[in-house]
Amino acid sequence: ENKTNVTEFILRGLTLDKTVAKVCLSLLLVFYATIILGNLLIIFTIKTSEQLNSPMYFFLSYLSFVDISYSTVTAPKLIYDLLVEKKTISFVGCIAQLFAGHFLGCTEIFLLTVMAYDRCIAICKPLHYTNIVNTHVCGWLVAASWVGAFVHSAVQTLLAIQLPFCGPNEIDHYFCDIHPLMKLACTDTYIISVSVATNSGMVSLSCFIVLLVSYAVILVSLRRRFSEGRLKALYTCTSHIIAVVLFFGPCIFIYMRPSTTFSADKMVSVFYTIITPMLNPLIYTLRNEEVKNAMKKLWSRKLKGSEK
Repeated sequence: ENKTNVTEFILRGLTLDKTVAKVCLSLLLVFYATIILGNLLIIFTIKTSEQLNSPMYFFLSYLSFVDISYSTVTAPKLIYDLLVEKKTISFVGCIAQLFAGHFLGCTEIFLLTVMAYDRCIAICKPLHYTNIVNTHVCGWLVAASWVGAFVHSAVQTLLAIQLPFCGPNEIDHYFCDIHPLMKLACTDTYIISVSVATNSGMVSLSCFIVLLVSYAVILVSLRRRFSEGRLKALYTCTSHIIAVVLFFGPCIFIYMRPSTTFSADKMVSVFYTIITPMLNPLIYTLRNEEVKNAMKKLWSRKLKGSEK
């Protein structure tokens, strides 16, 4: 009965300052356009290039797809809300946004972990790499990432649905997330808070441990190689390490703690929901000669086709 008292939520948005809101609007339009165009370019380049057929690029194409989807969960709504005075979202829309955000965000965490495993096998066991990480295994790893993320998101969403909302209905955020929602619940949220932290903590911590172990094994393996091979291997991993740090850092700050909110949460959330998906195409193209060469060939083919 209490739950029916709230049929919609009011979002406070990113900022209440109208001047700052105009600046944010301009930046977000550029950022979102860069996310869409940059990640679509990576997907198209990988799918059309015969050279980019290794498992690493197979996982990268899925990562780009997830980046587009993940940013779309929050960015369009945020951009629209910066243009209007009253920022509202229905109860059903709020729950849907919560589910989609955790589903796609967790999928990205799993994909980054899978990519670390892929690099570990490629560097430490190069002769057996094609047998260990074959097409069949790649498909199962991606499928497991989607399924694992669905389970995580379903748990978070079910915990949120159980909360009774009697009012007030103003969320101090620019999108619906589990911690801001728990602040509005008219009941003791201690048990749910512990469940949320355990669920998110297990996912983040276990994946982070796998990442640390993978790169520790890589570093140990590289100590036995010549300097040229060592530098080349490190160079291929640097892009992935940067992406991991940019995504995991803010996520750990937000979700691996009790149900409390800080003033910095909104800006940190912008970083992992919008900034990181925008930077991933730049990280993986500017630091990857194979991708850059494939894009050059693709561009030259387009030019030759247009000349004919």
